[in-house]
Amino acid sequence: MRAERHPGALDAADDRIVAGRAADGDTAAFAVLVRRYTPMMRAYARRILPGTADVDDVVQDAFITAWERLPDLDEPAKVKSWLMRITSRKAVDRIRALRASDDIDEFDPAAPPHTAPPNVVEARVGVAALSRALAELADEQRRCWVLREIGGYSYEEIADDLGLPASTVRGLLARARKSIIVRMEQWR
Repeated sequence: MRAERHPGALDAADDRIVAGRAADGDTAAFAVLVRRYTPMMRAYARRILPGTADVDDVVQDAFITAWERLPDLDEPAKVKSWLMRITSRKAVDRIRALRASDDIDEFDPAAPPHTAPPNVVEARVGVAALSRALAELADEQRRCWVLREIGGYSYEEIADDLGLPASTVRGLLARARKSIIVRMEQWR
């Protein structure tokens, strides 16, 4: 059976096969990668960016770059971490572009309209406090924390993704967690 006739076969295939086919120009395989990793990439970009307005643009830019550079991917099985690195770089680029023209403190994520006003206020204050706590972390600590807590990466995957020893990742995560706990004490 050919995967083109049975799209579910591609959906069930592992990353190595799907990324390999996408690298060969198979748009259906690339669509599987998009469906598979968009939610994770959006969550990751949302934690890096100061507001939610640019999240979809960053993820779209990341996929455009991925499509263009997919044939250069050495290990198709590691497409997940590769996509997350691209997303991280695109988000950081977006922050740098915003710093030149906008004050990032002016961005305030909109609350879902269906929630009650007290819950909206509490959620906004909590998110703002976490965003401030994350913004105060060193870049490597923030990236480690986001990959671990949002992306669900293992220590080894984070180490591989950031090009650091696993022991360094553990230390960075410990310092990041301690810092966030101190800053978020009132939210316990």
